Amino acid sequence: MSIFLNENSKVIVQGLTGSEGTKHATKMLAAGTNIVGGVNARKAGTTVTIGGKDLKVFGTVEEAMKETGADVSVIFVPPKFAKDAVIEAIDAAIPLAVVITEGIPVHDSAYFWAHAVAKGNQTRIIGPNCPGIISPSKSNAGIIPADIAGPGPIGLVSKSGTLTYQMMYELKEFGFSTAIGIGGDPIIGTTHIDALEAFQADPETKAIVMIGEIGGDAEERAAAYIKENVTKPVVGYVAGFTAPEGKTMGHAGAIVSGSAGTAQAKKEALEAAGVKVGKTPSETAALMKEIIAAL
Repeated sequence: MSIFLNENSKVIVQGLTGSEGTKHATKMLAAGTNIVGGVNARKAGTTVTIGGKDLKVFGTVEEAMKETGADVSVIFVPPKFAKDAVIEAIDAAIPLAVVITEGIPVHDSAYFWAHAVAKGNQTRIIGPNCPGIISPSKSNAGIIPADIAGPGPIGLVSKSGTLTYQMMYELKEFGFSTAIGIGGDPIIGTTHIDALEAFQADPETKAIVMIGEIGGDAEERAAAYIKENVTKPVVGYVAGFTAPEGKTMGHAGAIVSGSAGTAQAKKEALEAAGVKVGKTPSETAALMKEIIAAL
C-alpha cells in the first residue's frame, strides 16, 4: 500500500504549460503517473501534448476536477501567483495539493494554510518548497526522480529534498511504500506527524525513516508523537550539526535560536523516544538496513 498517493490517483498540474510544469509532467508521465489535465486560465480550452499524451488545459481546478475526476493537483506556479493557485485548489476541495514552488512568502503560506483549515481541511497540502510525494511503481506527484528506488516496506518522510533522494538511493535494495518530502519552510501543510500517523496505519509499511533539520520544534513534537503512538521501528537523521547559530541554512525554516532548534536537541529528543539517530545519512541508512534484516 501507500499513503496519500496511489495508482488510482488522477493528477492535474497547475502551471502545466510553463517550463517547469512541462518538464516535470513529462517525467511524471514516464513514471506511470496518471496525469489527466492541466490548469492555466490564459490557455483554457487548449490541448498540449506532453510525453506523447494529449492533455487538456482547463481554466480552473474546479473545471478540471469536474471533467476528469482529478483528486491530486501538483502546483508549479511562480511564487507571486502561488497563493491564488493553492486557494483555488482548496476552494475546489481537491483532496491533495502538492505545492512544489520555492520562495513563496511565509505570509502567503500562512494565508492558504489557514484557508484550508477554515474550509474543514478537505484539502491535504504537501509543501510548499518541497519535492513532492512518490509511491514507487504507482504514482509520482512532484520532482522526486522515479528511478532511484522501487516499491518496498520503508516509509520515508523528509524536510529536505536532496536528502530524500540520497536516502532512497541508500535503501534502494529494500524499496519504499511512499516517500514524502514535506518541505523546509517555516509554515508547511503536511507535517512529520501527519506522515508518521499514516505510515503507522499502513499495513505494508514495516519501518519508517524520518529526516529533519535544524530550526523550529517539528522534530521534537514528532518525537513526542512517536513515543505515544508509533509502534513501528523509526530511524532518524537531523541535518545541520555544524550550523552556526542565527544563520539560515538552506531552507527558510532552518535557523537556530539559542539552544532551541539545534540538531543536538532534536537528536536527543528522538533518541529519548526510542528512535535510532544516525550521525550521517549513510549511518542512518545502515541503521535501517539492520532493522529490515531483523524483521
